[in-house]
Amino acid sequence: MLKFPNINIGKIILLVTILTWLGLLFVDLLRLFGTVNRMQLGIANEITWTLEIIFFILVYLFCNRSIERSENSDFIHFIWRAASTGLIVIAAAIVIRLFYLVLDDTRLSTDPLLANFFYHINFGLTTIFLISCGLIWKKLILYQKSKTSVQQWQIFEVMLLVSMFFVYFNQNTFTFTFLFGLVFLLLFGVIISVNLKWIPYLTFKDKWKSILFFTIILITTSFLFMQALSYQSAYDEINLMDNLFLMGLFGFVFVYSLFSFLVTLFNLPTSSVFEQKLTEAINFQKLSQSIQPGQSETQVLDILLDSCMSASYADAAWLELSNGSSEEVQILHQRFITNKDRKDIRELMVKTKPFSDFMHTNGLIKSEYISGPTEHDLYKSVLIVPIKVNRDLIGYTILLKEVKNGFNKEMLNIINTFVGQASISVENHRLLNEAIKNERYKEELKIAQRVQSSLLPSVLHHNEDFDIVGFSEAADEVGGDYYETYQFNEHRFGLIIGDVSGKGTSAAFNMAQMKGIFNSLVQLDLSPKEFLSQANSALSRCLAKNHFITTTYYLIDTEARTIQFSRAGHCPTLYFDSHSGQADFVKLEGLGLAILRNKKFPQYLHEKTIHYHPADVLLMYTDGIVEAKNLENEEYGYDRLKEVLNKHHLLTAPQIKEKVIESMHEFLGGASLPDDDFSLMVLKFTPEH
Repeated sequence: MLKFPNINIGKIILLVTILTWLGLLFVDLLRLFGTVNRMQLGIANEITWTLEIIFFILVYLFCNRSIERSENSDFIHFIWRAASTGLIVIAAAIVIRLFYLVLDDTRLSTDPLLANFFYHINFGLTTIFLISCGLIWKKLILYQKSKTSVQQWQIFEVMLLVSMFFVYFNQNTFTFTFLFGLVFLLLFGVIISVNLKWIPYLTFKDKWKSILFFTIILITTSFLFMQALSYQSAYDEINLMDNLFLMGLFGFVFVYSLFSFLVTLFNLPTSSVFEQKLTEAINFQKLSQSIQPGQSETQVLDILLDSCMSASYADAAWLELSNGSSEEVQILHQRFITNKDRKDIRELMVKTKPFSDFMHTNGLIKSEYISGPTEHDLYKSVLIVPIKVNRDLIGYTILLKEVKNGFNKEMLNIINTFVGQASISVENHRLLNEAIKNERYKEELKIAQRVQSSLLPSVLHHNEDFDIVGFSEAADEVGGDYYETYQFNEHRFGLIIGDVSGKGTSAAFNMAQMKGIFNSLVQLDLSPKEFLSQANSALSRCLAKNHFITTTYYLIDTEARTIQFSRAGHCPTLYFDSHSGQADFVKLEGLGLAILRNKKFPQYLHEKTIHYHPADVLLMYTDGIVEAKNLENEEYGYDRLKEVLNKHHLLTAPQIKEKVIESMHEFLGGASLPDDDFSLMVLKFTPEH
C-alpha cells in the first residue's frame, strides 16, 4: 500500500511565490535586455501583469495562513508583526542605497539590469509589507464581529481583488479612471477604518507600545510610498508600482495606522480608569469562581482582601474573623502592615468613636461600612467593612490609607459589591459542603441498609410440622430489630426476636452484635434462660451504658410438641390456641439485656413451656407495631393485634403476616408512617388432615 508523505501547504505556497517572483524578474529583465539592445523579443506586457497578479494572490495566501496559525494572538503581537515587517523593508532599502553609494560613479552604478533587479526586490518587499499589514488590520477590525463589519470587509476585499485586474483596462497608465478607482478605494478604506473597538482593551503599557509601533508603520508606509513614486526602473516600459491594488493598500494601511495612532493617543488619559474597571470585573469573577468543593473558605477571603485593596488603592489592610466578641478575633490575612501597627490601630479603633460603637455591636450591624480618620502616625484613614454570611457576622475587612479622607463613594460601592459576592461564595461553599456531606451520609446509609438486610435471614428454618415467615421494616434507612432461626436437628429449632433501644445506625450496629452473640451461643444448645443469661453477660461488655436490648428466645421441639421460651423485657408473645379458639398474650416476666450488668441478672429471668396443638399460631413482634400511632395520636395497641389473629388464624403464616401489616397501615392512614422499626415472625403449626 502506497503511503503519501505529509504535504506542508505553507512551504509549497512560499516556494511557488518565490518562483513567481523570479519568473516576473526574468520576464522583465528579458524585456529590458531587448530594449537596451534594440531587439524585438515579442514579450507582451500582459505576461508581466499576469505574473504580478499571481504574485499578489500567493503573498496574500501565505501571509493569511501565517497570521491565522499564529499561537500568540494578542493585539500588541499583531501590531509588532506589522512594524517589524516594515523595519525589515526599510533595512533592505537602506542596504540597497548603501550599495549604490559604495559603487559611486562606476559603470555598474548605472547598469539598468542591476537597477531593475533591485527594483523587483523593493517591489516584492513592499507587497509583502502592505498585504501583511492589510491582513493584520482585518484581524483588528473584525475583533468584535458584527454583520455590518463583516459585510464591509468582504466588499473591501472584493474591491481589492478587482483592482488587481484593473491594469488590463488602463494599460498601466495614470488615467482618470485610475484616479477615480483609487479615490473610491480610499473612501471605503476610511469607512472601515473607524472599527477600533480593540483599543480600549489595551493596558496603559500596551498603549504606549502600540503608539511606538504605529509610528514605525506610518514612517515605513510614507517612506515606501515616496520611494514608489521616485524609484522607477531604468526604462518606462517596466513599471510595477503604479498599480491600483498597491496604491489602494498604501492608502488603507496608512489611514488605519493613523486612526489607530490618534485614538490610542487620545485614550491614554482614560487607560488607568479602564484598567481599574477591568481589574474590578476580573476580581469579581474570581470571587464568584474561587470556592470549589473541598477547598477552604480562606481562599475566597484572601481574594476578597486583594480585590478591596486594588479597588480602593489602599496602602495596607487586614482581614479578621470574629466569633461575635470584639475581644476574640483571628487575623486571617494581612497586607503591608506590621503586627505592631495593626495592634496599635485596632486599639485606637476600639477606643475611638464611631469605630468603637461599630465594632461592639456583636454582629447587630445595620450600616454596610464605616469610614473615618485615625490618629495613627502613619495611617490617616480607616475603612471597616463587616463580612456577613447568612446574616451572621463572621469578621471584618479593615483597609488603611496614608492620607486623610482617602476613601470615596465609588470605592465604597465596589468594595461593598466585592464583600457581598464573597459572602455569597462562602455561603455557597458551606451549602455545597453540607450537600456533599449529606450525599456521603446517604451513600453510607445505603451501604448500612444493604449490610443490615444481609444480617436478617432470607430463609427461616422449619420442617413439615410448621411454617414460619418473618418481616422487618426500619423507620429510618436502617433499624435495630432482629430475628433469626437455628435448626439443631430434625425436630428441634431455636428462634429469637429482639429490639435494640433507639433507632438508626447505632441500633443497627448493636443489632449486628446481637446476631454475632446469637450465632455463638445457639451452638451451645442452652436452655432459653441460660441462653439469655450468657447473652446479657456478653452484651454488658460491648454495649454502651445507655443501650439495652429486649428479646425473647424460643426452643421448639416438634417431636415433643413443646415451646420452651424465656423473655428479656420483650413484648409478650401472642399465641392462638386452636383448642380454645382464642388468641391471648403469654405472660412472662423478664428484664432486658444489658440493663442489669452483674451476676444477679439471672434472678430476673423466667422460663415457660407450652404444649402446642396442630393449627396453633405463634405471633412474635416488636413494639413498633403495637406502639404505632395514627394522625389522632392513638396507638395501634395489643387488642387490635389480638383481633387480627383471632379473625385470620385459619390462613397460612404468610397470609397472617400480610393481614397484620395491612391492618396496621389501615389504622395509621395513608399519610402516616410508623415512628419506630417494626418486625414480626408468624409461626403456624401444621393442622391435622
